[in-house]
Formats: sequence, structure tokens, C-alpha cells
Amino acid sequence: MFYSVGVDGTISLFSAEASGPGLADLAGVLCGPGRMAGFGRTAARLSAVVDEPWRARALARECRRRGAEAQVTAADCGRPLVRTPFRVDLLPLERHWTRGEEKVLPDGFRLDGAMLRMWALAAGSPQGNGYLLALDPEAPETHERLITALAQLGVPAKVFKGEDSLLRITGRRRLAHVLELIGDAPVGAEPAWPSLVPVVRAV
Repeated sequence: MFYSVGVDGTISLFSAEASGPGLADLAGVLCGPGRMAGFGRTAARLSAVVDEPWRARALARECRRRGAEAQVTAADCGRPLVRTPFRVDLLPLERHWTRGEEKVLPDGFRLDGAMLRMWALAAGSPQGNGYLLALDPEAPETHERLITALAQLGVPAKVFKGEDSLLRITGRRRLAHVLELIGDAPVGAEPAWPSLVPVVRAV
């Protein structure tokens, strides 16, 4: 078992390396664009429409690391889509994250580094001297609670310039903490990772 050492010398029990990868980590995709769909009460699958093909490929690899095969295709809108097959072991995520046809945040939800890593892959990007995390614009009731979950993880975030579905994390110390929590970028996912050097990027 591995633990990350923070900038202040403390050991983080919430980093992506603190425990082995597991299906529970996929909740991080649901913090952003991910959606769960059930097949009766027998199985469920995770899907996410993302902005760039490399995000879909990276998410598919991370899903496979957690024992869930995933395919990359195109959504009806033409954007990249990553999707798992229906699986019995994804039912807990579906039950906790959906109410009827709506996506909800589970009661008592606690974010950790592994989930934050998946969120960054799905919907994170450096911008200026900060870092942006996209929320699901179709699940606005999750937004405030996700801000709270980030704060509990030691990563305070604010709504970015009136964009209700974008959160911004600023400050070198906070960005360094995010990097400690999520670990190194997977190959090809470097554009999504926080940077301690200001990055000029169109939003």
C-alpha cells in the first residue's frame, strides 16, 4: 500500500495510490459527465460523453485497470463516448447515483484521490494559474455538494466566472495538493493534469 507525502510532510491517506484501483473509483467519472444506466435490477453500466478522443481512451484504460472493460465509440452528438457493458458489479454505483432518471450525489459521499483522478481524466483541464473541473450541467443539484466534497478533501473550489458547471481551483499550494492526490498523469492525458506553471488555454 502506498501513501503520498504532502508538501507539508504529512502522509495523505486519500491519494490515488493509497489503495489499489477499484470499481468505486469510477464514481469520479460521475462527478463530471458520467451517467449510470440500469438493466432492470440485474446489471448496470457507466457511460460518459467527453470532449476529446484521448479522454475517452484514457478513461477506457482506467476502467480496464479496475476490471471493467470499456469501449470507445461516438455519441449521437458526434463527441467521443466511453461506455462499459452492463455488469452486475456496477449495480451499487447505479443505485447510489440515480433516483428515477436523475443523477444524484449519494448520501454521505466522500471524495478521495482515486475518484478525483477519474474526474480529472473525464473533465479536468489547467487554465491560467488555476485548474478547472467540469460538473454535469444536467445534474445541477449535485454541484453544491461536490464543492463541499472537494473542500472536505482539502481542495476548495469556486464557480468559474459565472459558469455554473465549471469549478476553479487556484493557488500553487492547492494545485500541488491536487497533484499529490491524483498522482502522475497516464500516458496521453498530460493536457488534463494540473500545472504549477500558468497555462494559457481557451475555455
